[in-house]
Amino acid sequence: MTMDGRRVSRRTFLRVAGGALAASALFPPYLHAAGGKTTDVAIASAAVSAERARKAVALLGGMKAFVSRGDVVVVKPNIGWDRTPEQAANTDPEFVVAVAEMCMAAGAKAVRVFDRTCNDPRRCYVNSGIQEAVERFARKNRVEDAVRIYHVEDRKFVRTEIPNAMSIKEWDLYRDALEADKIVDVPIAKHHSLAGITLGLKNMMGVMGGNRGQIHYRLSECLVDVHRRLPVALTVIDAGRVLIRNGPSGGNLADVKPFGKAFASRDVIAADVVAAERIFRLSPRDVPHLAVAMASGLGVTSLAQIRRVEG
Repeated sequence: MTMDGRRVSRRTFLRVAGGALAASALFPPYLHAAGGKTTDVAIASAAVSAERARKAVALLGGMKAFVSRGDVVVVKPNIGWDRTPEQAANTDPEFVVAVAEMCMAAGAKAVRVFDRTCNDPRRCYVNSGIQEAVERFARKNRVEDAVRIYHVEDRKFVRTEIPNAMSIKEWDLYRDALEADKIVDVPIAKHHSLAGITLGLKNMMGVMGGNRGQIHYRLSECLVDVHRRLPVALTVIDAGRVLIRNGPSGGNLADVKPFGKAFASRDVIAADVVAAERIFRLSPRDVPHLAVAMASGLGVTSLAQIRRVEG
């Protein structure tokens, strides 16, 4: 398997890919099956990050197609790393604000923004620019009580059963995500040294408590399990600036490539498949967690089910 011209070590690939190989023996060949409904994936281009987010959602019919009046919505960006927006390890701040603004315009009662970070939470929230951007938007529009960004608290992780689990029958999940009416997944597209790439499926690790490192040995199945318990209503992928090497944390601006796009879909797998294809030139069979997710029936099971809508 290659990534931006570099070869991933055989040991790393085999460790992550075991689940994908097992799944391929149990399910139909996802690359060729043509049954099921078509799912739209929006691919939006624009010079400004907020406009890319708005355009991608508009191509799917607007946020009212996903968020109803009175909903409590979790907007889940990647805020995992003590990095600046230019380093492209976290979701772009204005991209996050644009999604939160669309949720409010669609009639949401409240929008909650949070992530369980990998680096120091306070530094991540500040240096990512996301905390300041969300709070500025809330003040400007006098919606401080409705649009909030906050740190996760250990006391709010709840041991949760996961029905029909492939790997984890229960896990500590964040209560605010469990209680939300809708979850909007807002990842940044980037390279990941173990998983190959990280997009919408992997971004939801930010609602997991406990020792998340444990799941990397069965990452593909565990990601499917989390999404079965906490399905997302919409995935909007920030691909304005893409970390193409040394992810997930990066740090070197030479590893960042301007891409200028956003991808969106109600089906997180479809969104990830198209983003992987367009940005990294990878098919599902190249990315073990996408292969397993497609074979599992969590979302689309065939490339033929995906309709690309560009604008």
